[in-house]
Amino acid sequence: MTGTTDHSGKVALVTGGNGRIAFETARRLAALGFTVLVGVRDLAKGEAAARKLGGNVEAIALDLAAPDGPALAATEVERRFGRLDVLVNNGAVHYALSARALKPDRTLGGKIFETYVVGAWRMAFAFVPLLSASGHGRLVIVSPEAGSLASMNAGAPAYATGRATLNALTRILAAELRGAGVLVNAISPDWVEADKGKPDGRQVAPGAAGIVWAATLPDDGPTGGLFRNGKRLPW
Repeated sequence: MTGTTDHSGKVALVTGGNGRIAFETARRLAALGFTVLVGVRDLAKGEAAARKLGGNVEAIALDLAAPDGPALAATEVERRFGRLDVLVNNGAVHYALSARALKPDRTLGGKIFETYVVGAWRMAFAFVPLLSASGHGRLVIVSPEAGSLASMNAGAPAYATGRATLNALTRILAAELRGAGVLVNAISPDWVEADKGKPDGRQVAPGAAGIVWAATLPDDGPTGGLFRNGKRLPW
């Protein structure tokens, strides 16, 4: 499912490191030989998670909501490694499925856009130079299918429109980075049972496998797409 099986010497950063899908993604990347950095707001919790994972995994302070959070983390990665081979952008925030567009929660809506869109944009701005320095950079944006216009329906308006905007950012970044050797794709893990508590959710492992697939694409792999389990989904 991956381009190559040994990625020793490569460096990957996974945001949302305390979440279950980020945890499993980090574990799988480390097993492939990556040095894995898990970006977390609470460094103590992140370090505890890294110890559980073992291998070449460590925590790095990263607050997507802080205007200078991504830039500070990028400075640290550049100082230590001089490049970044994989960035998995997995920012998340709680949302209300019962919300409706005509009865908006503006506070929650602002928080959702700040995390999903502005946070992801800051991450791209901060880390694209390091991904370009890799020569084979992979930017993976975790974006559940709720943001797909093809399947969008009523409910959770801030979440759905935030994800749709993130999908648009994915397309724009992919086009702008096409000549820099950086592949940019959105991956939908669908509902993840361990994170969302949904009875119809998927287990963590399949969602993480799709993320790792995008993180290890060969140089001639796709870019600018939305995928689940390696299969393209409609925008």
